[in-house]
Amino acid sequence: MTMPSTADSVTVLTGMYAAEAAYLAAGGPGTASFDLLAPFFAPDVELHQAEALPYGGTWRGHNGMTQFFLRMGQVWESFEMAEQEFLATGETAVVLTQVRARARATGRDLSFPVLQAITVRDGRITEVRPFYWDTLAIAEACSVYAGGPDLPKP
Repeated sequence: MTMPSTADSVTVLTGMYAAEAAYLAAGGPGTASFDLLAPFFAPDVELHQAEALPYGGTWRGHNGMTQFFLRMGQVWESFEMAEQEFLATGETAVVLTQVRARARATGRDLSFPVLQAITVRDGRITEVRPFYWDTLAIAEACSVYAGGPDLPKP
C-alpha cells in the first residue's frame, strides 16, 4: 500500500476547500452542482457528523454528500470557514477550522471551532470526522424549538 505524501494530502484538502468555496459562491446546495466537489471525494466517502447536530449522522458516497450539503443549506444561512490550520498531514490529516455562521431558523450568529480528522487515500478524501467544541450550543442556535429541528436523518 502506498501512503500519500504530506504534499498530496495538503493539495487534496486545499483543493477541496477551494472547490467548496466555489460551490457556495455558485449558490451552494440546491443550486450549484456537487460536480465541483466530487473529484475530491472517493465514491464511497463517509462523513460522520455528531448525532446531536441538526445534520448529524453518517453520510455515505457522493449522494450522501450531496444530501449533507442540502441539509447544511437548510440549517445555515451562512457558513464561513474563517481560519484554517493544518495541524497534521499525511494519510490522516487534522484540520482546525474557526467557523463563523448564521443559523437560518433563528438568525443567530455563532463562532465556533471544528477539528476535523480527514483520511486521504489515492488522492481522494475517504473519510471525514468533525469534532465540535459544543454541539448543544450549535443545535440550540439552529432551532426555534427547544429540542432542535425535526429534520430526517441520513
